[in-house]
Amino acid sequence: MATTQRSSMKKRFILEKPIRIIIVLAGVLVLLLAFAFMRDTAKLIGHKEANVLYTKDRIKKLVLDGEYFYLITKDGTYKVYKDAINQNAFFSKYPVEVKEDPLVWYDLLSLLLFAGAIFYLFRFLKESRTQQLQQVEALQSNTSQTRHSPIQAIRSNVTFDDVAGIKDVKEELEEIIDFLRDPQKYRELDIRLPKGVLLVGPPGVGKTLISKAVAGEAGVPFFYQSGASFVHIYVGMGAKRVSELFAKAKQMAPSIIFIDEIDAVGKSRGEFRNDEREATLNQLLTEMDGFEESSGVIVIGATNKIDVLDEALLRAGRFDRRIHISLPDLEDRIKTLELYLAHKPHNVDIEHVARMTVGFNSAALDTLTNEAAIHAMREGRKVVETSDFEAVKEKVLLGKRKILSFSDEERQIQARYQAAKAVVATWLDVEFEKIGIVTTRFVTQEHEILSRSALMNRIKVYLAGSIATQMHYHEQFTNAGEDIHQAKALAHKAIYEYAMSENFSISPAEEESLLQTAIVELKTLLKQLEPAVEEVAAYLLVSENIERERCRRVLLDLF
Repeated sequence: MATTQRSSMKKRFILEKPIRIIIVLAGVLVLLLAFAFMRDTAKLIGHKEANVLYTKDRIKKLVLDGEYFYLITKDGTYKVYKDAINQNAFFSKYPVEVKEDPLVWYDLLSLLLFAGAIFYLFRFLKESRTQQLQQVEALQSNTSQTRHSPIQAIRSNVTFDDVAGIKDVKEELEEIIDFLRDPQKYRELDIRLPKGVLLVGPPGVGKTLISKAVAGEAGVPFFYQSGASFVHIYVGMGAKRVSELFAKAKQMAPSIIFIDEIDAVGKSRGEFRNDEREATLNQLLTEMDGFEESSGVIVIGATNKIDVLDEALLRAGRFDRRIHISLPDLEDRIKTLELYLAHKPHNVDIEHVARMTVGFNSAALDTLTNEAAIHAMREGRKVVETSDFEAVKEKVLLGKRKILSFSDEERQIQARYQAAKAVVATWLDVEFEKIGIVTTRFVTQEHEILSRSALMNRIKVYLAGSIATQMHYHEQFTNAGEDIHQAKALAHKAIYEYAMSENFSISPAEEESLLQTAIVELKTLLKQLEPAVEEVAAYLLVSENIERERCRRVLLDLF
């Protein structure tokens, strides 16, 4: 309601202001024109032109005005300096009228009118400025009231039954839910749970829905805030908002605070200073330090840009548990589609639709399902068919949602590309959780000391897909761009940061030599491992993902 009133006031002010300005300027223009008309418009002539008028008898009357004679004729009015003519001759022939300096009054009146117009214009501008300031103050007041509306908790009705797939994520969150349900059980055993959980994943994978499901499963109050809601133009207001949020959550504990797009407020503090954002981030860090692990308050953050978050936010004791949510694989997509089609009459081959939607996130599958149902209705049917999904897939792909998808040929290329990475990583003991057609999840190593061989092995894994597809298809493909960038970055570190070259004097040739050595060794290795790459690629085309243990069994069986 307040927003509507502010918008109405603003529109009315914007419309009224130009109209009033136009009226004032028109008035000034009229006064200037009147001033111009009231000025002396008689043409100045000399004694020769005056004598011609006298000789031709064109003069009707003479008017003496100060230093000039005004000669009134049928064609117009002329003026001549009074000493330039024979006054006796003119006076004897034409009637003479003497004026008591009348144009002075015209000038005075015009000057007064012009001064009045200027005065009114300045008065109008002053009133407009005052009115504008009042409008701004009113808008700021209403905005402040809106932004500082009381923080309210909500009760989530979402459960894990409403979230398909993400089996691994659910397992990680089960203990958080159990703690929220019965915190006393954990306190008795002196068990401390993480204060903060960070959900990391690309847009559309359901991070907000997952957090609501945690609150719904635990049956606790849920405080939702977006990172942007903490960012104010006034320093200190965001920090105050954070303080109020945590105070309310502690008051209603056990509870969940969910901060969506936390990178909006949690970006690294660096050279591009923003005092308000830094003050808000400092308050958030202070609040997370200020409550005990057993307080019953869990903070869940969501982001798709973990690399920009401040290190202090990620250290132990704050968001020290991170849950990565990747794009759904084949099994997850099947379950997601089953969930979205549960209340729609359908005759859909769900597995077929799941296979043709590689790279779709949960939000995209929801859109696709809804568009398919709309297509069926347009066709006059009450049952959704598989053909409806095929008909609208391109619409979803080419619409506002830019969703990654592959043709059959592209799936073959990508399967071989990722299979080579999985096989080489397993052979060289580069640990990974899962490698799929659209995902690569390496195990993060926290070693302080790394060998040159370990770095070379990681470089080979990044280059494996590109070299394998090039060897098989005799062609290069664009899907290798990101991995090649990672390989080059790692080679750069090895040479320039870790000084892993044969010479102490470093040159760009050293970096190129390292990469070329890796490529030569990799080509030899891939020729040896070709049967394993073929088998893993075939497995990926069916299952889309392969784990390290499964890949290791393939290598053991073949070698």
